[in-house]
This record gives sequence, structure tokens and C-alpha cells, in this order.
Amino acid sequence: QVQLVESGGGWVQHGGSLRLSCAASGRAFSAYNMGWFRQAPGKEREFVAAVSSRGYITDYANSVKGRFTISRDSAKNTVYLQMNGLKPEDTAIYYCAAGLGWGPALGSRENDYWGQGTQVTVSS
Repeated sequence: QVQLVESGGGWVQHGGSLRLSCAASGRAFSAYNMGWFRQAPGKEREFVAAVSSRGYITDYANSVKGRFTISRDSAKNTVYLQMNGLKPEDTAIYYCAAGLGWGPALGSRENDYWGQGTQVTVSS
């Protein structure tokens, strides 16, 4: 089992920055690809960013490329999402996922893991 706990969400003005954290506990953190997804009110959950198990490869949704950066710290069993240049359309609940899939497919397998989410609100 892997437990994921997100933190760092909050309210920020258009153009501001936030850094989300996802702390993992349980089984070997370094075995899993990690990612961030988000779900806005009335919309389906969508892929935001992913980082490979060793941290060498990253992937981003087109909507966040150049603004968001995903990274992981194996010593702290934590994955981060640095969000700069935030826009009102980035407002959503952000979820952390761990699994063996990649990109948008991360988190879709039976044994993948999800956190409870953290709210990000960007005002115009």
C-alpha cells in the first residue's frame, strides 16, 4: 500500500505562484511513476504532469507547459508541482497519483494510488 497526502493548495491571484507537495508513505516510493491531475467543477479529471520513477523523464499537459514544473525528492518521498503564472482556469482540486502507468494513463490501473486532493483557487 502507498498513502499519498497532498498539501500546498490555497488561494492566489492571477499570475501568482504556488507549490504543491505530495508526501508518500508505505511501499517503495522510487518504484512508481508519480503525477498530478486536476478536476475543476463540472469537468472531468485531467492529466497535468508526470515524473518517472527515477525522476529523469517528465511529461506535461499542453495547457501547463512552460508554467508548471514537476519534480521529486526520493530522500523525502515527496513529489512537487511548482505552478507559476497561474490563471483562473487553473482553479481545480489537484490530485497526486502513483503507479506504473505513464502520462494520462497514470493512476488508471487497479493497483495505482491516489491522494485526497488539495484545492487551488486562482482569482482574476
